[in-house]
Amino acid sequence: MGKYYLTAFNKDGEKLMDESFEADSDVEAKKVGEQMLDEKNYLKKTHRCTSASGKLILFER
Repeated sequence: MGKYYLTAFNKDGEKLMDESFEADSDVEAKKVGEQMLDEKNYLKKTHRCTSASGKLILFER
């Protein structure tokens, strides 16, 4: 199981979300990240999800 980091921002750079979670794969992490963002209505905000090794899993500008 790997650790992933999910962050969301407003257009002015204000951090809205900064959470970590675990997932079995990058594919699962992308699904979990999108679900977390959707629950807080942040899917349309700038966001990123990265693995503990720094791999970019999910990104929206």
